[in-house]
Amino acid sequence: MNAPLAGRPRPVEERALDHPEIDRAFIGRLVREFYRRVRANHRLGPIFEGVIGRDWEPHLEKLTDFWSAVILKNGAYSGRPVPAHLKLKQVREEDFDIWLGIFRQTAADLCEPDVAKVFVQRAERIAQSLKLAMFFRLPMAQPRED
Repeated sequence: MNAPLAGRPRPVEERALDHPEIDRAFIGRLVREFYRRVRANHRLGPIFEGVIGRDWEPHLEKLTDFWSAVILKNGAYSGRPVPAHLKLKQVREEDFDIWLGIFRQTAADLCEPDVAKVFVQRAERIAQSLKLAMFFRLPMAQPRED
């Protein structure tokens, strides 16, 4: 056993959410309602509009695939969200708190509590990963001069 890793908890394997009402169609409704709220937000709305523009449908379909893969583990999404988000220089770290607040409320409004909990836990993990990638990158190591 590798000693430095011995005390660390193992990541919990995420499983597909098995619920009779949760399918791609439901996820699509949740995604559309969430992004309707995001677009109405005074801080996030202009950021998203500036990147996506007026034709949201292709992006909403891609996000539905993404969330279907996250929730249903169906392999519907094969994109790379981190490089796309690294290009967004106008995003601040605290914007993720706004995004999560809107997401939590949307999930609570549209889902049963146990289902909302799964969506929110995965959204929190995604937000954390994106924040780490965008704001906490270590500088590249410089070659040592011996």
